[in-house]
Amino acid sequence: MMRSHRAALRLVLSLGLLILTGCKSGDAAQASSKEGAAASGKAAITLTLGGYTVPREAYGKSIIPAFKESWQKERGQTIDVRESYLASGAQARAIVGGFEADVAALSLEADVDKVKESGLINTDWKAGEYAGMVTRSVVVIGVRKGNPKGVEDWADLAKPGISILTPNVRTSGGAMWNVLAVYGAALRGHAGVPAGDVQAATEFLAKVLANVKIMDSSGRESVLTFERGVGDVMITYENEILVAPPEKRHDYVTPTSTVLIENPAAVVDGYAKKNGTLEAAQAFVAFLTTPDAQRAFAKHGLRPVLPSVIEETKDSFRPVTDLFTVKDLGGWAELKKTFFAAGGIYDRALALSRDKGAKK
Repeated sequence: MMRSHRAALRLVLSLGLLILTGCKSGDAAQASSKEGAAASGKAAITLTLGGYTVPREAYGKSIIPAFKESWQKERGQTIDVRESYLASGAQARAIVGGFEADVAALSLEADVDKVKESGLINTDWKAGEYAGMVTRSVVVIGVRKGNPKGVEDWADLAKPGISILTPNVRTSGGAMWNVLAVYGAALRGHAGVPAGDVQAATEFLAKVLANVKIMDSSGRESVLTFERGVGDVMITYENEILVAPPEKRHDYVTPTSTVLIENPAAVVDGYAKKNGTLEAAQAFVAFLTTPDAQRAFAKHGLRPVLPSVIEETKDSFRPVTDLFTVKDLGGWAELKKTFFAAGGIYDRALALSRDKGAKK
């Protein structure tokens, strides 16, 4: 009986020791966890990027990893960046409609202005050194290997028997740049029509549009359609050609006259303040014009805006004889009224193109 009591006492003491040891271990683990959290700084945060489709690889493979590393090093905090890519116009509408992107990286100024007009951007996003622009490109003509159609300039796209791909201007910022490149070159006398003749330039654009086979919703989709073997040529961003590995790269023609594409990024402060990410969003946009980020953009075929990196990478991009800008065509505010508005130049050219198509 005594032996039973002693055995029971030993068992209770052993259990008590195990519980005490377990508590101490738990306290130590908790303390270690707190120390680890203190060492790593603030709690992790998540930043949301709403981008247009064309520079997806540049952001996903290079820019975002470099920013996360920089943020961790400078702030002692982990930051996650969620990415969403749509055609630029569609992305702008999504942000206005409730998609809480902290940063909008879109194809053109007009799309960021659309977000600003909704009240979600409450600052002058064009106030920086580069007027809010983070990358550039030019509109070029992608062709099949060996250029079997013998395309040399815009005038060749108006000839019968050539099948063209370009996206839809109602969804794609890239498409808007494409048609402005065609129209602007014609207006400047580089497409076999008199310089300064708006009607002749509109008719030339109509001839090109009459040869368009498919209008995808975004520039990236248009490239993918071309890669599937559809169409003879595609009107596209230069970087969409250059981003491919050399062995898979399409041939392309740089027209005599083309438009300088300028791509903006802005903090959507209405959402960033709500999400507690304003400082991170501002830092991300500022990071996009640092030398490292600009070199990364150039690596992915986008022309930099930083003068030092422009000089470093100039041999990576073909020169353009007559490079014009949106300002040369009146600016985005004017173009929205005269070119892209209902009944404007684009609609007139599209209607003419359908008439021409019906007569083929």
